[in-house]
Parts: sequence; C-alpha cells; structure tokens
Amino acid sequence: MIDLLAQLLQEEQELQFPYFNEITAWQIGRQIVERAMRENLPVTIDIQKGEQQLFHYSMPGTSADNDEWVRRKVRLVKRFGHSSYYMGQLLKHKGKSIEESYLISESEFAAHGGCFPILIKDSGMIGAVTVSGLPQEEDHRLVVQSIREFLAGEK
Repeated sequence: MIDLLAQLLQEEQELQFPYFNEITAWQIGRQIVERAMRENLPVTIDIQKGEQQLFHYSMPGTSADNDEWVRRKVRLVKRFGHSSYYMGQLLKHKGKSIEESYLISESEFAAHGGCFPILIKDSGMIGAVTVSGLPQEEDHRLVVQSIREFLAGEK
C-alpha cells in the first residue's frame, strides 16, 4: 500500500504541464474520447480550469450518474490537491472514511479514482481532468496515460 501511495504521488510530480489553456483541454479531451471510441469505453470525460468547464463529453452507455461522480471527484481534487485515486488509497490505508478523516460528506466528495489535478510546473494546481464510468483504477489509468502521452508529444 505504501508503494502504491508513493507511486501515485510520483505521478503527480512527473505529470506537470508547462502551460495549460483551452486548446490543451481540447487536445487532451479529444485524445481520451478517441481512445474511448476505439476501445468502446462507456465514460464521461470532463476537464476544468479553475471554475470553468473547458471540455465535457459523455460516451454511449453513460448517464447523469457519471456527471455526478465527476462533480464529486473534482470537488475532492480541488480541496486536497491530489488525485482522487491517491486520496481513496490514502483513506483505505488509514482504515477510515472521508467523513471520519476530514469531516466532509461522501455524498459531496468522492475519493474514487478518475480525477487528476492539472498541475503547472513551479506554480501548482489550476484544474482537473476527470473520467467516470470504469472501475476506479481504470478511470485513473485512462486519465494518467492520456496526460502522459500528451506531455510526451509536447517535448
């Protein structure tokens, strides 16, 4: 468990953007949609910068429930500055619920994988990329792989 937590924190250190704007959101969002189409993944994809939603798309097989999961995951990432998967694994490691640890409602904050902070090098978090619809580890992996591929193409 400690190794997984360290790995998740390492992802946050590695996957930082030199800049992020509306075009960046479109490129990453489109990349995730294209992968979801190829692999027939029933996911909702959401990208926010600050309080502005820059990208949102729902694949066939999703519902309004996925939109609610997105909102709850984004709230968590904005509050704690870490990926939703990291926060869920941290709580699991502590053996406590989010309500026990932080006195916040699980109906408002989802500590389940799929939301990753948009981190700007030497600046900090400015938003989040979120996927909902798959098991939480797969949601997380889809977001992380997409950010990693995008950043690799920018070098």
